[in-house]
Amino acid sequence: MQTQNPILDELAKLTTAAMGMAQAAGDEAKAAFRSQADRVAAELDLVRREDYDALKAELAALRAEVEALKAAQAAAASPKPRTPKAGGSKADPA
Repeated sequence: MQTQNPILDELAKLTTAAMGMAQAAGDEAKAAFRSQADRVAAELDLVRREDYDALKAELAALRAEVEALKAAQAAAASPKPRTPKAGGSKADPA
């Protein structure tokens, strides 16, 4: 149903324009907030989640490697049991 009342037509146009402006203002507010949050994050020298997770995984791998190297070093430094040589036994000159 269409009206012939110019006042109602103008009111509808005004309402439509106001809704468009409100939507644009909301989008602009979101952009401003995001920009401000990015600036604060940059000032605080924060890291991104992906970078943190990658470094965490790398650290876990390095810790495992260090433990393996410590175990290998301990095994190499431990005294080895002496085995008698084949071919006879000689008396110790001491």
